[in-house]
Parts: sequence; structure tokens; C-alpha cells
Amino acid sequence: MVKEKIILGIDPGTNITGYGLIKSVNNKPELITLGIIKLQKNTTHFARLEKIFKDVLKIIELYNPDELAIEAPFFGKNVQSMLKLGRAQGVSIAAALSRSMPVFEYAPRKIKLAVTGNGAASKEQVSMFLQQLFKTKNFPKELDATDGLAAAVCHFYQKNLSSGDTHYSSWKSYISNNPNKIR
Repeated sequence: MVKEKIILGIDPGTNITGYGLIKSVNNKPELITLGIIKLQKNTTHFARLEKIFKDVLKIIELYNPDELAIEAPFFGKNVQSMLKLGRAQGVSIAAALSRSMPVFEYAPRKIKLAVTGNGAASKEQVSMFLQQLFKTKNFPKELDATDGLAAAVCHFYQKNLSSGDTHYSSWKSYISNNPNKIR
């Protein structure tokens, strides 16, 4: 029996919101799509929030994801920017909750660590690792899209690590039971 789950990842932003969708089939991630929600600079902040909400709902209705993984706002020096990002995150979460979708939040460093092995990786490094993972070079030039995809991939790895029944006592036992994971 094939266990299949669709995960929507979102990188919230008030200028560009990135998203990516993956399908988990037999504990392997498969790319569905990724893209951006581009917001017009000449509109009000509230009009941008409305567009994020409506566009996230459209994505949910089109792909019917099972779970939302969203990047948490990072704590920067500019309080106004953090507030705006938090609102963008909030309307994305509200869209998912309006469709009874479970929501999982991940810190930016955790997402980068899950995808690249380095919590301080650059956006370009995250994109490169995802292109290798999904064996494609056809990613949008906007790195917000790959950041949204990275949130979905991070959630995929977190769920697979925490839901697996197999536990290993050491690296040696892991390697002996998973020879196909060694390059």
C-alpha cells in the first residue's frame, strides 16, 4: 500500500511569498511545484494580506495538501518588518486552518539545517541542494520559491524522522541496515 501525503511549504513575505509543494510517496519526497505570490508595491499592506490569503487558498484548493509547513518570522532589528512578516505568516496560517489543515512552524535556521546540513546556509545554497535533491534545474529565479519548498522538505524530514519505527543504537548499526544511503 502506497502512503501518500502532500505538504505545502510557505516562506511568508509582504513583497513576495514563496511556496512549494511536495508529495511524500513511500517515504520519498517528489516535487509537485513551486512558485511565488508577487505582491504589488503600490497597494496597501492590508490589500497585500488579502492577496496572500486568497492565493494560498487557491493553492490549497488546487493541490489539496495534507499539511502546511511555514517558516517562522526571524527576529531582526526592525520591529516593523517583523510585524509585517508575522501578519503575512498569520494570513497564510489562517488560510490553511480555514480548510482544517494542520500547521507546522519551523525556524529559518532549522529549515536550512534540514535541507543543507548548515543552519547558516545562504538562499543560493538552499536552492542548489533542492535542485540536486529533485534532480532539476528548472527552478524559478526568485529564491523565495525555493525557501517555501525548503519549508516543505524540512517538514518531510522532520515527520519521517519522528514517525519512523526503526531506531538505531549507533551510526554503525544505521549504516549496516542502510547500505544504499552511502555514497
